[in-house]
Amino acid sequence: MIDLVTIDIKDGIADVRLNRLEKYNALSPEMFTAIVEAGQSLAGNEDLRVVVLSGNGRGFCAGLDMSSFQGMADRPAGNTSQALQQKGDGPENHAQRPAYVWKRLPVPVIAAIHGVAYGGGLQIALGADIRIAAPDAKLSIMEIKWGLIPDMSLTQTLRDLVPMDVAKALTFTGRVLSGDEAKQFGLVTEIAAHPYERAMAMAREIADKSPDAIRFAKKLYEDTWHADEASGLALESSLQTTLMGTENQVESIKANFEKRAAEFGPAKLKG
Repeated sequence: MIDLVTIDIKDGIADVRLNRLEKYNALSPEMFTAIVEAGQSLAGNEDLRVVVLSGNGRGFCAGLDMSSFQGMADRPAGNTSQALQQKGDGPENHAQRPAYVWKRLPVPVIAAIHGVAYGGGLQIALGADIRIAAPDAKLSIMEIKWGLIPDMSLTQTLRDLVPMDVAKALTFTGRVLSGDEAKQFGLVTEIAAHPYERAMAMAREIADKSPDAIRFAKKLYEDTWHADEASGLALESSLQTTLMGTENQVESIKANFEKRAAEFGPAKLKG
C-alpha cells in the first residue's frame, strides 16, 4: 500500500510530502488522518530542525475530495460531519487538525506550493510558518463554491497575513489567485520558479542555526503575536534568560568567533 504522506528526515530536515498523486493530493478521510499522524509523529523529535511540506505529483493539494461533496448533497441539513465534532487534546477538531498540526509544531514549517492549493489544501499551506509558491501556482479559498465557509483553522492563520477586508473578499468570491497574485495579497512569503528546491535551501539555512533558539523564536511569535504587551515582553525576557549560557548558545558564539560551521546538539530546551 502506498503511504498517503511520506516523511524523509535527513540532517534535521523533515521532507514531508502529500502523496495521493492520482487525486492531486485531495483530502479524503484517510488523507486527513495520514496528514495529522505525520505532523504528530514529528512533534517530539528533538533532533528535528525544520520541516518542508510539499505535494507529490502535479499539485500541492486540491482540497476536499469531490466524492465528499457528492455525499454531502444527500445529507439532511444539520447532520454535521463527525470530523467537525471530534476533539483531541487541543482546541481544534479533527477537520482543523491537518492544517493546525503544522502551526503547533515546535519547529519552523515551510510549505512549497506548486500546481493547485484549493480550499482545504490552501488552509494546510497556511498552517505553515513560511510559504514559497511557483509563479503559476493556483490558490483559492474555494469553500464558497460549495456553499460552505473555510473551517480548517483559517481564522487562526489568515488573520496574520491579510487585512480583514481582503480575507472577506477572497472568501466571498472564491477567487483563484496565481502565485504572483497571492504574493501581492500576502498569502505567500516568496515566489520561486522551483518552490521545493527553494524551500529546501531555506530549510538548510535554518537547520544551520541553534535549534534551541529557532524553537524559542517560533514560540515567541506564536505565543505573543495576539497577546498583550506585558505578556509579550515577559516572554521575551523569560526565553532569552533560558537560552543564555546554554550549550547550543555558547556554540553559536564560538563558531562565529572561530569562523567555522557550528556543531549543535539536539534541542534541549522546553518553552
